[in-house]
Amino acid sequence: MCSWMGHLSSMKNQKLSHEFDYYVLLFFSLAFWGWVWEVALYFFTEHAFINRGVYRGPYLPVYGAGGLLLYFLFRSRRRKPVGVFGLSALLCSALEYLTGFFLERRWGIRWWDYSNHLFNISGRICLAGAMLFGAGGVMLICVYVPFYEKIYLRIPKRWRIRLCFLLLAVFIADGCYSAMHPNVGYGISS
Repeated sequence: MCSWMGHLSSMKNQKLSHEFDYYVLLFFSLAFWGWVWEVALYFFTEHAFINRGVYRGPYLPVYGAGGLLLYFLFRSRRRKPVGVFGLSALLCSALEYLTGFFLERRWGIRWWDYSNHLFNISGRICLAGAMLFGAGGVMLICVYVPFYEKIYLRIPKRWRIRLCFLLLAVFIADGCYSAMHPNVGYGISS
């Protein structure tokens, strides 16, 4: 516990080494890949294309937010994949539980239900999901972020800024619409 608290306090003293557009683009790339993951999962299990998000666009904000959180907390542990695995599994499971709880309270609808999975908690999280989150955290920190940084540096700054404004404008408009009319239906909510 003390080492965890020490890690958090040392992070506060570190100056962020990237510009705002780095984080915006990382958020949207992770939200997009999370959407691709969910759509592919349902395509192969349900044999149908299902937009799995609350939003209409091709992104799942929980993946973007969770990925950024993992990045901020564990980027210094890039050379310790076992630790990243365990911490990612715990943190992402907590995030998934809280997100599910919020969505259920806000709209009275379940967007996922793990009640039929072993070792689940209120159907919001399960052990298999935690293991996938752990593996995803390792892939994010140890593989994806180094790849992302190479691509990011190749894009001229003015194009990165324009892309950020475009993505944020679409996301905000989609969020406003989806707050009133959430994406629901077969394979999305229960």
